[in-house]
Amino acid sequence: MTLITSTIDQGLLWSLLSLGVFITFRILKFPDMTVEGSFPLGAAVTAIMLQNHHNLLLTLLVTFVGGCLAGLVTAILYNYFHVQSLLAGILTLTGLYSINLRILGQANLSIDSQHSLYEIPFFSGLSTDNRLILINLVIILVAVVLLVGLLYTEFGQSLLAAGDNPTMALSQGIAVKRTNSIGIVLSNGLIALTGGLVAQYNGFADVNMGIGVMVIGLSASSSVNVY
Repeated sequence: MTLITSTIDQGLLWSLLSLGVFITFRILKFPDMTVEGSFPLGAAVTAIMLQNHHNLLLTLLVTFVGGCLAGLVTAILYNYFHVQSLLAGILTLTGLYSINLRILGQANLSIDSQHSLYEIPFFSGLSTDNRLILINLVIILVAVVLLVGLLYTEFGQSLLAAGDNPTMALSQGIAVKRTNSIGIVLSNGLIALTGGLVAQYNGFADVNMGIGVMVIGLSASSSVNVY
């Protein structure tokens, strides 16, 4: 039974990654390799902040902002310096490896479970398995609701239009470059947040933990359809 519950709670947690990948690969049609750099960036920021006993909410916010900044670099390279999409992501990914190593100060760093999101007192009455599933379920439900709500806003419709037909979107007065940039920024923010949550779940952060996460995100987002 432990294997089943572990599979469920990890699946719920990693589904947040699929939402981030969904924005770039499915909505914007943008093959963003930054994923494999922003994911360990989120883990590194979370690990070092929790290790220094920073507030959990502040840690999650800084993790999200860190991922957004990584996405912003890729967006600027692609939209304003006209670097090819794959190369823009690879350049950012390569640079982030050194940054992540600098943040951690070593190849990997353990996280004190007492400061983890999964140890907050509010859920202390539940068993470990039920607590993990409940917290991850709440996280993904909030993320899905926010994403669906975003897509039904004027900006969300602009984002969909910019991904489906950039030329038509531009003729309709949509700032395609700016819209694409915001989409890439939000995507990497979500991905970094996932990295931070996975680091808390596993109890450690590693500079190499981003290897292969793009494949996981792509395989999961291929079945996602929220619009």
